[in-house]
Amino acid sequence: MLQEKVIAYRRDFHKYAESGWREFRTTAKIVEILRDLGYEVAFGKQVIHPPSVMGREPEEGIQQQMKRAVNQGGDSGIIEEMKGYTGAVATLETGRPGPVIALRFDIDSNDVIEREDEKHRPQKEGFRSVNEGMMHACGHDGHTAIGLGLAELLIKDKNRLSGTVKLIFQPAEEGVRGAKAMVDKGILEGVQYFLSGHLGFNLGTGKFAPKTEGFLSTTKIDAEFIGAGAHAGSNPEEGKNALLAAATAALNIHSIPPNSGGVTRVNVGVLDAGVGRNVIAPKASMKIETRGETAALNTYVYDKAVKIIESAAGMYDNRFNIKKMGEAITVSCDLKLAEWAKKTAEDLQDIDEIIELKHLGGSEDATFMMKAVQDQGGLATYLFFGANTAAGHHNEGFDFDEEVLMKGIHFYHAVIHTINQKHS
Repeated sequence: MLQEKVIAYRRDFHKYAESGWREFRTTAKIVEILRDLGYEVAFGKQVIHPPSVMGREPEEGIQQQMKRAVNQGGDSGIIEEMKGYTGAVATLETGRPGPVIALRFDIDSNDVIEREDEKHRPQKEGFRSVNEGMMHACGHDGHTAIGLGLAELLIKDKNRLSGTVKLIFQPAEEGVRGAKAMVDKGILEGVQYFLSGHLGFNLGTGKFAPKTEGFLSTTKIDAEFIGAGAHAGSNPEEGKNALLAAATAALNIHSIPPNSGGVTRVNVGVLDAGVGRNVIAPKASMKIETRGETAALNTYVYDKAVKIIESAAGMYDNRFNIKKMGEAITVSCDLKLAEWAKKTAEDLQDIDEIIELKHLGGSEDATFMMKAVQDQGGLATYLFFGANTAAGHHNEGFDFDEEVLMKGIHFYHAVIHTINQKHS
């Protein structure tokens, strides 16, 4: 039964959660399943443009993650073929003229330590993450399972379809690090219709939104301050305090004024500095994000943050480095495709209530894929599938109602038929 199979997929991915650019076992399992179904599958470096990759750990760490993935049951041959990069794209060619449709499913987990108590269903039922510090706390395990369940329905339904369907299993969505590298590889070239979506986000099971607004343009950066260590008692004047430089930057970054042009956000999420209580801190590092309702607003916040980092470093005679770790843009959904999605949902028994418009108020790197399709004359929309959750997204107790899995599969299957019928 497909429902049981899809739930098993979801729980397997949850148990072996892998965060961004580490999804070697996940990708290997996806490739195995898709190949068994009869798909042509490109994966790893075949679907990634390495110069566009952001926020990937050093090669030594990647090699360790590949070994871990093999030890946890990932196919060693497939993992070797990935050439150090994750993600996969399955293509279904029907052999008949028709639309080129792409659907994107994100596959990475969060950097979260999962709950261990028996009130947490994954712990109670034996699928809590075995990879400490990596947890599917956002539902991407569900998205991946939906994509694989859809793949099975589509291959069985191939003779009733026309055109081409691409199923994109994207790495490193968290921190908005992965989509641009896939876009720059060219996997969206020729695509006329693009859909992606998310489960949960305060919509109960059975609810559905065909259109999303409020994508915030964002830039994720790491900043490093390089000072000089010294004995804090005997010769403090010889030190160049990187901790104070970073602390000064953090406080002032959070004081960037709002902008009358629209919504802005900024956050210093991590500040790490110092080596000992009697040592002037020689180094400090920060993880920062800026956001804006438009690209111009994000640039406004980003430029001010960079200026603050530069000035704070100068105050304490520090050198500094800034490295981009992720980014996303803002886009608008296409009304025509959203209306087709709404009409499709209205005809499905799985959907109990349609929410006309969902406001995100966050960032999503699927926006790069949406824009790539729109720039070549295509249509794109971003959907929300309601699912009751045990805790908020990115929380250590997150879990979701697995009924959403078949609801998502049935919707995507139906909307592909809708696009086939309406495409001209």
